[in-house]
Amino acid sequence: MDILGFVRQNWTEWLFAAATLVIGGLYRDMARRLKGEQEKSTAIAEGVRSLLRESIVQNYNKYRGRERCPIYAKESVKRVYEAYHRLGGNDVATKLYNTLLEMPEETKEE
Repeated sequence: MDILGFVRQNWTEWLFAAATLVIGGLYRDMARRLKGEQEKSTAIAEGVRSLLRESIVQNYNKYRGRERCPIYAKESVKRVYEAYHRLGGNDVATKLYNTLLEMPEETKEE
């Protein structure tokens, strides 16, 4: 049997073998890209969480010295904390957040 006759008889096997190689290569490429995107997404989430934490700390430092926290600032800090908490943040910023919410909205003289 010559080579051309062999290929004619077994062309479906050759076709499936080639398709398997192509699909396998595409799968590996997509898996590599997906992993890279997941790493990038994780880094972005960690960066945003750090910025939100910094905002909570900054607000705490600002209003601690004033011994009061206006209602508009409390509302803003609540939104920041909710986003921070959804991103997995839950440490010292939680204590600062709760302290801010417990502060009076006006001083006694007002």
